[in-house]
Amino acid sequence: MTAVIPTKDSASRYRIEPTVLQALRSPRLLTREVLAGLVVALALIPEAIAFSIIAGVDPRVGLFSSFVMAVAIAFLGGRPAMITAATGAIALVIAPVAREYGMDYFIATVLLGGLIQIVLALLGVAKLMRFIPRSVMVGFVNALAILIFTAQLPQLFDVPWLVYPLVAVGLAILFLMPRITKVVPAPLVTIVLLTAAVVVFGWSVPNVGDQGELPQSLPELFIPEVPLTLETLGIIGPFALAMAVVGLLESLMTAKLVDDITDTHSRKTREAWGQGVANVLSGAFGGMGGCAMIGQTMINVKASGARTRISTFLAGVFLLVLVLALGDVVAIIPMAALVAVMILVSVATFDWHSIRPSTLRRMPKSETAVMLITVIATVWTHNLAIGVILGVLAAMVMFARRVAHFVTVTRTVVDEEGIAAARYEVVGELFFASSNDLTTQFAYAEDPDRVVVDMTRSHIWDASTVAALDAVVTKYERIGKSVTIHGLNDTAAAFRQRLTGNLETGH
Repeated sequence: MTAVIPTKDSASRYRIEPTVLQALRSPRLLTREVLAGLVVALALIPEAIAFSIIAGVDPRVGLFSSFVMAVAIAFLGGRPAMITAATGAIALVIAPVAREYGMDYFIATVLLGGLIQIVLALLGVAKLMRFIPRSVMVGFVNALAILIFTAQLPQLFDVPWLVYPLVAVGLAILFLMPRITKVVPAPLVTIVLLTAAVVVFGWSVPNVGDQGELPQSLPELFIPEVPLTLETLGIIGPFALAMAVVGLLESLMTAKLVDDITDTHSRKTREAWGQGVANVLSGAFGGMGGCAMIGQTMINVKASGARTRISTFLAGVFLLVLVLALGDVVAIIPMAALVAVMILVSVATFDWHSIRPSTLRRMPKSETAVMLITVIATVWTHNLAIGVILGVLAAMVMFARRVAHFVTVTRTVVDEEGIAAARYEVVGELFFASSNDLTTQFAYAEDPDRVVVDMTRSHIWDASTVAALDAVVTKYERIGKSVTIHGLNDTAAAFRQRLTGNLETGH
């Protein structure tokens, strides 16, 4: 007797437990969610400020963006417990707008980027994530780490000499603290200790207050004053598109990572739509926009054990409360502390396993080449979207070349009822790359009058293959020989029957 295992329906497949209601009814679960949100909020403050500086805007812009996006995505997102806030990836993409055109164009770019994400979500772009190879994802992460690191270099040139030992001490704390305890985030300990040292000893070093004014009130609606013209669209359009693509890539990749950790399924299309709406809301309140944060999400899900939207919501609320209540303290944080934090973020983000000699020896050269193309293109252009697109294109080309060599054609001459016949067995997947040389694999002049092409172990995927088979048949018929093609499955046979004779063979 065969056991029948029922499959989950769509609703139950995406039902992630514990739910918000379950957490609210359980003091233990609620305490876990609240503490997780507080820890994430503490870790968000230095990074939101640092990413604002990367983008070339006031620290309050990144802080407002992180607050608005975390609260918005808690209600709108498709992946519970994932943290969305201002990120280095988005900051790097849209930084040139703030630098060259000013704040109004910068906010207009964020708004347009969010709208593009909403459109892409409605078009089902989340489903395309399955076509991004792992080598491209690795290149994407490595390039992001390199760009975050290089963005810190301006803070290390033409500065007082005390900055260098402060950065070194900060890095030592960040690397050693997690080995002692993970109860308090190492970035927070680093910032507190270095800030205390600077205040106690009266050292004069660049601080957060030098970078711009911190918020002293709740965020307000911000309507950018830009002309609604094609010229404006030409300025902000490319940056908005890059922001939308990069934000969705990083968010969907992070969602997939959390799915794997928690053994659950999340709604990727809803997550893409939620990211777009959150970016629109962020821009509407003067924020810089962002996407899912891999580091903070891992703190929330893996280190703190959060599983619901409560932790995400409270992370945003706690962030705003801490900044408004402790704004004067945040202003005296030395930039050296933030530089140390961002260097650690870049080191932790980089996939060091991908460049180990043992990994490179085992990995196919084509995979390594795709990864390098993605990294080089991204670092060269400072545009993560361009790097990913070029990486995907390179992966497609290399895959096509590799598969093209997997097709073999074997010829034997047999006796069928006293009549000599040439029998060809075609093995492999036939598409435009592998079928181009198909016509050269037959001995037209040498074969007897009867030819059989066995396609049992191959499959027709496109019109190029049908055209190649038509060309083979035509060549034989021109010299008075008959060809029989058999072994096609029903789908391939129907496909060939529909197209054969209607394609130009070039002969």
